[in-house]
Amino acid sequence: MMRIHKLYHRHRFTLSFSSPLSFPSSPSLLPLAPPRFLTLRRRTAANFASMSTSRFRHIVPLAAVSTEDGAGGAVNGSVSSSSTADTYYDYEALGVGYCVPPPEIRDIVDAPPVPALSFSPFRDKIIFLKRRALPPLTDLARPEEKLAGLRIDGYCNSRSRMSFYTGLGIHEILPDGTLGPEVEIHGFPEGAKINFVTWSPDARHLSFSIRVNEEDSNTSKLSVWVADVETGKARPLFQSPDVYLNAVFENYVWVDNSTLLVCTIPSTRGAPPKKPLVPGGPKIQSNEQKNIIQVRTFQDLLKDEYDEDLFDYYATSQLVLASLDGTTKDFGPPAIYTSLDPSPDEKYIMIDSMHRPYSFIVPCGRFPKKVELWSADGKFVREICDLPLAEDIPITSNSVRKGMRSINWRADKPSTLYWVETQDGGDAKVEVSPRDIIYSQPAEALEGEQPVILHKLDLRYGGISWCDDSLAFVYESWYKTRRIKTWVVSPGSEDVTPRILFDRSSEDVYSDPGSPMLRRTQAGTYIIAKIKKGGDEGRYIILNGSGATPEGNVPFLDLFDINTGSKERIWESDKEKYFETVVALMSDQEEGDLQLDRLKILASKESKTENTQYNFISWPDKKIVQVTNFPHPYPQLASLQKEMIRYKRKDGVQLTATLYLPPGYNPSTDGPLPCLVWSYPGEFKSKDAASQVRGSPNEFAGIGSTSALLWLAKRFAILSGPTIPIIGEGEVEANDSYVEQLVASAEAAVEEVIRRGVAHPKKIAVGGHSYGAFMTANLLAHAPHLFCCGIARSGAYNRTLTPFGFQNEDRTLWEATNTYVEMSPFMSANKIKKPILLIHGEEDNNSGTLTMQSDRFFNALKGHGALSRLVILPYESHGYSARESIMHVLWETGRWLHKYCVSNTSDAGEDHDTGTVKENISKGIADAESKVVAASGGGSKEACDLEHEESHSLPRSSL
Repeated sequence: MMRIHKLYHRHRFTLSFSSPLSFPSSPSLLPLAPPRFLTLRRRTAANFASMSTSRFRHIVPLAAVSTEDGAGGAVNGSVSSSSTADTYYDYEALGVGYCVPPPEIRDIVDAPPVPALSFSPFRDKIIFLKRRALPPLTDLARPEEKLAGLRIDGYCNSRSRMSFYTGLGIHEILPDGTLGPEVEIHGFPEGAKINFVTWSPDARHLSFSIRVNEEDSNTSKLSVWVADVETGKARPLFQSPDVYLNAVFENYVWVDNSTLLVCTIPSTRGAPPKKPLVPGGPKIQSNEQKNIIQVRTFQDLLKDEYDEDLFDYYATSQLVLASLDGTTKDFGPPAIYTSLDPSPDEKYIMIDSMHRPYSFIVPCGRFPKKVELWSADGKFVREICDLPLAEDIPITSNSVRKGMRSINWRADKPSTLYWVETQDGGDAKVEVSPRDIIYSQPAEALEGEQPVILHKLDLRYGGISWCDDSLAFVYESWYKTRRIKTWVVSPGSEDVTPRILFDRSSEDVYSDPGSPMLRRTQAGTYIIAKIKKGGDEGRYIILNGSGATPEGNVPFLDLFDINTGSKERIWESDKEKYFETVVALMSDQEEGDLQLDRLKILASKESKTENTQYNFISWPDKKIVQVTNFPHPYPQLASLQKEMIRYKRKDGVQLTATLYLPPGYNPSTDGPLPCLVWSYPGEFKSKDAASQVRGSPNEFAGIGSTSALLWLAKRFAILSGPTIPIIGEGEVEANDSYVEQLVASAEAAVEEVIRRGVAHPKKIAVGGHSYGAFMTANLLAHAPHLFCCGIARSGAYNRTLTPFGFQNEDRTLWEATNTYVEMSPFMSANKIKKPILLIHGEEDNNSGTLTMQSDRFFNALKGHGALSRLVILPYESHGYSARESIMHVLWETGRWLHKYCVSNTSDAGEDHDTGTVKENISKGIADAESKVVAASGGGSKEACDLEHEESHSLPRSSL
């Protein structure tokens, strides 16, 4: 779904819509390889598809060949399964590389993305940040350096694979709430890729970076530009064309209305260090001190001294203070700067940097870290802290780094710092009270002045929402118990005792009171908004809540009295047809308390079939003005059917799923459909919490580029996100009964869609990504009676390869050996008898899901004759980005679903006997077959099945 993310930064308020990543377009710098196919068919020997090196010859429209999903070669609406299968094997033997799915799928994926939105600091203007659709594979093929957990594009001197904007358009928000004509930002080179768009504090200028020719090592680097908001005219910030942005970590910040502090590539930097042809010695790591160091399976780490030098080369910046009038000044020495944070009063800048010694076993986030205070004009003030290398952070949840952490400016003060220090050495297993202490201190403390203790916490610090000296909210939580507490403190009054406002389970979404709404200050920070209600003397704030209920989420705004705890609901989402959420306050241009009768908010609004739009809502009459009018992204599915369904697991746990059905589908006349179940397990501490409903039945059905919902266009029923709760109550570890709970949840879901008559029992497939792929493989191993085939993308299948924890499991392999082994589908490869499609990015850098996981799992399956296929996507990471890759993933998925789901005729329970469940499914098969015959008006069983299968494509007229 198109979701909105609220990003609160100094001097900017950005609303960015999530979508598939986009990347810069350029000719390939490396030869492109097609995906690697490894297929084991009919439970015999492995078959390796030949590979070709021509990129364009590989993009073959599915309709151009006769394939088994019926997209091409159909005559009079019928296709012979055996003939199309034979044609596919011939097609594969030709060494065809990248393929594309049928138009019904392809058109949805290629739909242009909606722009992102960014409001000005004073809420009087809005930028539409325009972007393109999926990037070509050439972008991913650009060389990249894998260093210290990062991937760096050496040509751009930035993170590799960056998305970008293609254009910027500014609209004034008129007094009636509508938008004025667009002012297009212009003056930069045509075809430039735009990044890091930021408003100046006074909203008169925009800053952004551009890159142009990515073939050249100089012009591909990022340059900083500024634009006049009124005219739209843009120009380079630096007069010299040889000053480039270093965007590996931080990029730039506005120091005041006319000055930016920029991380630049040092002008004295030469060529990159060259890797020695002969190493100076062996690679040695030692633990002769017998330190206990447990780390997750991090990837892309430094490997040797050459990597350390290369990391220094690309990550080192020279800070430059640049004014809009063209004057510049070097600011401090070159260093690896990771954060620049001006104080609210613009007098100081807190600067984070990292330094040696580095590590070969943890990423750069744990390298030694120095925090310093500088004046805004470039004078060193003092060192705040210098933290050592943190290789030894325990893997236990809620374990943290030793020393000062979460160092920030108080949002309600001109220049006051606050931070947290752990009292348990960072080890969550250590029992101590207090566990965390929050300190506060002025930027320039007087000699001998000690930090003030603001609050002591027995759980782990979770953040602060500031308001003023009389009010702040302090949050603490503990994952093991799911406990979360909210404290009310008075930072400026030592004699006022802190009190608990909310003390609840983070899993109990029904009891969530909401979060305080924040307002922007004149200094550009965000604080809790105080609300004035007429002549009432109460101390009010607004709580913005998701409103979880057994019927689904109904977001709300509550006027909340801090002193008495009383609430008054002042706004609530429509619950009959629409799903509305509050995004931000829009009436905070003036200092002081906000008047309730002059309140103005920005809210989103959507329904099952209407895509998200944004509205202004103004009090007192709650007048609504629509701000956006985005077109429907896939009108061919505008009338899809969506229902949030509830059912029970055999242990009584209430489960929830979202059932999607194709447009125009009627189960009584059309009969049951092939069904794809797509999910991702979650862990809970209680059955009650696991049974709660999350999400709304009225949310728009957002369809991403690899979403399971794409198969609605091929007349599939989709069971999306059925809850798969893995529950460990009290001291019980959830994963100790992972397989049993997983199977029980899947059985309940399958029984429900069969009972409803929407899914054919023989034609239910299961799939998932990452931990969902792990789930898929386990279900095929332990519940083969439920599914006809599976699709597992970018998963980890052997938990002995992640011995120091995975997901939320914080016991080691040696502490929970049986659990690690029993949870690993790799160990049950001999039990997998149903067809399984494995897909993995060749450059997966997600912790735990190394590409090797799929390689080795496929070898295990092949060694036991399992019907399986492995597709490795060149240049792709944990998620898939390039258009060629995504289209091919969809083609592979479509082929698998047609061959082993739509065309499946084997008994659903042939491989496993589960008593009642099998009987229920067998009964469902009989019922489904009778419904198929009835829907067809009689005739032979074979003819009815064939006609039913061929109805899974939308008619072209509907596109």
